[in-house]
Amino acid sequence: MNTGRFLIVLALLSGGPAALFAAEQAAPADPESLAKWQDMRFGMFIHWGPVSIKGTEIGWSRGREVPAAEYDQLPAQFNPVLFDAKEWVALAKETGMRYVTITSKHHDGFCIWDSEFTDFDMSATPFKRDILRELSDACRDAGLAFSTYHSILDWYQPDYNTIDAQGGPGYALPEGQTPSMDRYQEYLHNQLREIVTKYGPLQSMWFDGEWESPWTKERGWELLRFCRELDPKMLVNNRVGKGRQGMEGVTKEGFAPGDYDTPEQQVGAFNIDRPWETCMTICNQWAWKPEDRLKSLKECIDILVQTAGGGGNLLLNVGPMPDGRIEPRQVERLREIGAWMKTNGDTIYGTDGGPFRPGKWGCATHKGNTVFLHILKWPEKALVLPDPGQKVLSAAYRDGTKAKFKQNADGVTISLDKKQLDPLDTIVVLTLEPK
Repeated sequence: MNTGRFLIVLALLSGGPAALFAAEQAAPADPESLAKWQDMRFGMFIHWGPVSIKGTEIGWSRGREVPAAEYDQLPAQFNPVLFDAKEWVALAKETGMRYVTITSKHHDGFCIWDSEFTDFDMSATPFKRDILRELSDACRDAGLAFSTYHSILDWYQPDYNTIDAQGGPGYALPEGQTPSMDRYQEYLHNQLREIVTKYGPLQSMWFDGEWESPWTKERGWELLRFCRELDPKMLVNNRVGKGRQGMEGVTKEGFAPGDYDTPEQQVGAFNIDRPWETCMTICNQWAWKPEDRLKSLKECIDILVQTAGGGGNLLLNVGPMPDGRIEPRQVERLREIGAWMKTNGDTIYGTDGGPFRPGKWGCATHKGNTVFLHILKWPEKALVLPDPGQKVLSAAYRDGTKAKFKQNADGVTISLDKKQLDPLDTIVVLTLEPK
């Protein structure tokens, strides 16, 4: 365990204010689970469901691009006969990802398993198979951790009563019955218990959809306590409650339900005190869209490196096609990332961000006294860095070639050799004198 993780663990175990988990509201995260998750650094996000038939956005296109009544009938056509959980997991592993998170239920309310508590699930499809069962088993067989994304809001369920529901609920309540958030929360709890019991242990429960008015601060704390009871080792993100600030995903000061922050479609700000995970799409849309713009390999490496250099994890999303395959061009890009990770993964896994803050030139990760400078944009002459507070003993490129440097009271200056330029990421390794 590296120094940054150790300090977080100490804060959690001490129960001090630095832990930011409000122990009087809910038990803190399991320190070992949190540290293990942070060391993994890189995971696969999967947004998938019947909406892939339309190629529109999951949840959000209901009642917009696709009329709600038509959207809600898509499960009857959902027959992904080419789905192979082992292939998905093998691809994630080849990419260098160490955990997988899939949408168990998005805002549209469709459940990607056969739930005891609704018929709006895989039992309503011609496919019938239990996707969560197959994927969770494949992950564990391959040594990858498994997590589920679960939407708090549910525009299909009539007990989740909100004026924001796109297209209205998917069915009517019995005559004389009015919407009840208490009854909806019981439904939510029942499904979460079902997921954790049938497909656990889960590494994390990744909530979303907490921003609408039916969900309150109190219900968020209650849900976090419920998750702690289900599995004290299972992590929970900050979208369980009302503390998230916009797409930056940072938790409001003094209000920190959940164990980590969740910047969305952007690299989080440098933070080695509060755990965080950027979620980012490999294309533009979360769910599959034909001919959606695919990020270049350079963009993907920049995002991965900048996230690690800022102290965070990256959850990179793919949207499988309606036939169950991950789109071939996305597969190709992931394999390219995997080839880079095979050579350079040691500069990502198990590292902390810093000691140098990210800049226009790139960022740094470190393990103990070894610092990896990720130079993503070469400066014109030399790379000038602030004083790290320790003597630099050596500097070298990844092939072992020594890099010229000088250190004085103002900092460290590294003269860059253009022959060592890597268009993706030029890595210079600094060895610091032990403190």
